[in-house]
Amino acid sequence: MLSSATLTAAGASPTRACLVLHGILGSKTNWRTLGRRIVEARPDWALVLVDLRAHGASQSQPPPHTLAAAAADLVELAAALPLPVRGVLGHSFGAKVALAYAADAPALTHLVVVDANPGARPDRRGSEASLRALATLDAIGPTWPTREAFTAAVIADGHDRAMAAWLAMNLEHSDEGFRTRVDLAAIHALLAGYFEADLWAVVEAAPATRRTTVILGGESGVLDPPERARLDAVAARGGCEVVVIPGAGHWVHVDAPDATVAAVIAALTP
Repeated sequence: MLSSATLTAAGASPTRACLVLHGILGSKTNWRTLGRRIVEARPDWALVLVDLRAHGASQSQPPPHTLAAAAADLVELAAALPLPVRGVLGHSFGAKVALAYAADAPALTHLVVVDANPGARPDRRGSEASLRALATLDAIGPTWPTREAFTAAVIADGHDRAMAAWLAMNLEHSDEGFRTRVDLAAIHALLAGYFEADLWAVVEAAPATRRTTVILGGESGVLDPPERARLDAVAARGGCEVVVIPGAGHWVHVDAPDATVAAVIAALTP
């Protein structure tokens, strides 16, 4: 089963749970600080921070490593939780998994998509930074004598220190010192499914009982003008809400944490 951690407000007795899904090469810790703020504002919710398959502490799921398998993992996790899952929030790759999960979750009342394109993207546009990070991990090898040596190699390959520190979260102790814990072949397979899947129908034909919120970075390029117009058309007929966070790029929750927290709190209301 997937590894997860549940956040609740101090002294609260939440009645429902919202799954929180990270992006590619991320982990459940990515949303921990923001999640604590969200549950304090919405104590009726518990946030379940999830390590998706082949990420973090969820390294034992068997292939095939597909979007459908990642969504099925969530079904298994939800069945084991003490609270009913009524919401799912995902960023980037995690948002596409959230959409795949929501496609067959009629009891879901809240869907929050953070800076992701629901459609297929065979050109892989808008994910250049993630693809470069993955290419670096492919190139520099899995084992390192120290964390600092790994960080230096990532920076030498053209990334800034913040990206190097983020990728270093995937290191674990080994006999050689440190090694990357991710299965890069599995990550490549998951990304292939991410770019191939067209899940616009989940947004455009959502049940009336579900509140769908799409949070976009104002400087992000995940949606081209026709795709943005398609999303705005859904919003215009009441099928979803679109929140644009000015100045934020693809990592909206990193670039503008306060605005992201406020948008998620609003999305989880009522």
